[in-house]
Amino acid sequence: MSQTKTLKVRVTLFCILAGIVLAMTAVVTDHWAVLSPHMEHHNTTCEAAHFGLWRICTKRIPMDDSKTCGPITLPGEYSISAAAIAIFSLGFVILGSLCVLLSFGKKRDYLLRPASMFYAFAGLCILVSVEVMRQSVKRMIDSEDTVWIEYYYSWSFACACAAFVLLFLGGLALLLFSLPRMPRNPWESCMDAEPEH
Repeated sequence: MSQTKTLKVRVTLFCILAGIVLAMTAVVTDHWAVLSPHMEHHNTTCEAAHFGLWRICTKRIPMDDSKTCGPITLPGEYSISAAAIAIFSLGFVILGSLCVLLSFGKKRDYLLRPASMFYAFAGLCILVSVEVMRQSVKRMIDSEDTVWIEYYYSWSFACACAAFVLLFLGGLALLLFSLPRMPRNPWESCMDAEPEH
């Protein structure tokens, strides 16, 4: 592999590493969405919640002068469907990382290609998990049986979206950078091309 190609692969792997850290942060935290009920002027407390892949945390807290709910932390229920998809994403990340580590040996650059596809699949799984979570929050808000009427997406959701972008685009870039050089002349085949060192 040439020096410029090696530099491109290293920069791409650094971006993928940032995507892995963001994906792990998003999966293990429970601040994907913050939910709050309709606020009445005569209420002194409100029940607020934050929602993640693994649970919904609720707490009854006193309202301050601005009539908003404060910070909340209590264990709650599980949201298994989005969490299961996120676990598949982490599995793809592990497989991609194993391929990258094995590719550091001599003449094993070909392992970067399956690693790139594993990272792209991990990004797609994160995207599906984000959409499942988004639909779950929307369904909860639209339900007749819920007190939640307001919501906004929080920092864990932003981490998951950024992880999707970095993993998916990083996987595609790694695939492009790890492909062998294409023939320069129409009569030259890939086998006739000069080898890369």
